Amino acid sequence: MNEPQIPTDREVFEGDIATYWFEDGILVSLSKSTLRTVESITDNVTLVKQITKNKPVPLLIFLKNSPIPDKATRKLSVEKLPEIYTAMAMISKPGLAGFIMKILFALKPSPIPIRHFTDVAAAKNWLTNYR
Repeated sequence: MNEPQIPTDREVFEGDIATYWFEDGILVSLSKSTLRTVESITDNVTLVKQITKNKPVPLLIFLKNSPIPDKATRKLSVEKLPEIYTAMAMISKPGLAGFIMKILFALKPSPIPIRHFTDVAAAKNWLTNYR
């Protein structure tokens, strides 16, 4: 899995937990290795809503290892997903996405379609169904 290069030919948005930009109607997120908190998730939801003009969009996220957030943060993350995303394609090293899915969705299924990919083209192709 190759980490994408942050583009220089379009607007890029920096947040505390990720860097964002658009590619072909898909929001791309380059995750940062930082502890997620209720405050950082709340700030990130606000940022994403500003970027997307308050319209849920498909997300292609490049995951990085980061500390496991507390229960309240995990709960908030799951609750906010449908407010900002229509679907999520996760790109990561084998095992990481599954581990995150297990932590976030241990008690109930995801409120939006989520899939793990190792191939970026396949992930983008899948996300085109949710634009």
